[in-house]
Amino acid sequence: MKSFKNKVFSFIAIVIIVAFNLGSNTSKATFITNFDSLSTDSLLTQVQHQTFEYFWRGAESNSGMAPERINMDGIYPENDKDVVTTGGSGFGVMAILTGIHRGFITRTEGVHRLEKMTRFLEHADRFHGAWPHWMYGPTGKVKPFSKKDDGGDLVETAFMVQALLCVRQYFKDGNIEEKKLANRADKLWKEVDWNWYRNGQNVLFWHWSPDYGWQMNFPIHGYNECLILYVLAASSPTHGVPSSVYHEGWAENGKMKSPSEHFGYTLQLRHQGAPNGGPLFWAHYSYLGLDPHGLKDEYADYWKENRNQALINYTWCVKNPLHYKGYDNDNWGLTSSYSVKGYAGHAPSEERDLGVIAPTAAISSIPYTPEKSIAAIRYWYNDMKDKLWGRYGFYDAFSEQAGWYPQKYLAIDQGPQVIMIENYRSGLLWKLFMSCPEVKEGLKKLGFEFRAGEKLLSGESNRSFLPASIK
Repeated sequence: MKSFKNKVFSFIAIVIIVAFNLGSNTSKATFITNFDSLSTDSLLTQVQHQTFEYFWRGAESNSGMAPERINMDGIYPENDKDVVTTGGSGFGVMAILTGIHRGFITRTEGVHRLEKMTRFLEHADRFHGAWPHWMYGPTGKVKPFSKKDDGGDLVETAFMVQALLCVRQYFKDGNIEEKKLANRADKLWKEVDWNWYRNGQNVLFWHWSPDYGWQMNFPIHGYNECLILYVLAASSPTHGVPSSVYHEGWAENGKMKSPSEHFGYTLQLRHQGAPNGGPLFWAHYSYLGLDPHGLKDEYADYWKENRNQALINYTWCVKNPLHYKGYDNDNWGLTSSYSVKGYAGHAPSEERDLGVIAPTAAISSIPYTPEKSIAAIRYWYNDMKDKLWGRYGFYDAFSEQAGWYPQKYLAIDQGPQVIMIENYRSGLLWKLFMSCPEVKEGLKKLGFEFRAGEKLLSGESNRSFLPASIK
């Protein structure tokens, strides 16, 4: 294990009080600059708080939504500074709930921001209830992700809906304003026409365009980051799909189940295009709300699948078969992120490991690999903070091999860090999402075993933040 710089000064905590002026929405943060002196609990709070600020003070001003990217040099070659992301904003919604829970913002501040976001979503472009991948924050009009991807994006929509259901559960028993917010979130969820996105088949399609129809032709098969999509589609009380869509489409009539072993860890499922396990965000995005503990169906035990995927990713980096500079037991994590040349889906294989580590990979895996994730956090801050730590937490990615340390952020990588740390600490988002009666029925419909919200809460002491109805 690498030694930390300035270890001799580990008993000194340097505290900087930073007050961020955000008008009526003010987040007051106490940031500690030497994490080696912190308890693990304080360390995680600091990482959560500074990363949360991406979605708070970094939000697009008109919509309150999350910018697709933030470049600290202010240079946006594609003029996309005001482009917001649907899925990343869904992660931001869950981060705001975390911010309320942790005291980063007040409950009232959180409600006002979420009201702004839901009003924007009500009036933004939708296509059979589904939002596009990208929108312009000032107008709500679609920003094409590609030529034919200029309509509904069902996967991005699922990431937002996952968050809206958490909002509904958090505020549904609150005051008048909070109940209105909960009802608005509920209405948006019920307006998504999951059945339309079948295109008349027993599978869900990623895209539909009013100009190009189904020409993208992207049926969603497992296994990847999209399990949450099928769970929500089966759970919808207004536009639900039959279980056959899951089993014939997502699971491909059982072909998804294809056990393989890597470094002594078993993957139960065939990871699409990734023989040693996909990018680590596959173990994160669907499980921000969907609790993997005890989650099983005829194809897999999803806690085991996610944990083993993370351990395979970690072991690959430690063994470092391609001999990249810097890889070791404190410096690991391959996922989709910025890359030295553009953007890439980094994963543990000779073809997809490009010598680029993304902090979100290890940090968001903390429920599966807590000791290894925390060790990475401490190393990155104490030994590499001048290169990796910025205004909104750790930068998106870096490569010691290439001497490449861009000061850039992506919403889809910042959000899971805040959320998964919180799920590791309190289970907040898992408890909220799994308390949804529709989700429980949808999981039963698909043949899952699972731990529902109230069962997960039994015997626990950190329940005061939850509405009484789900305790």
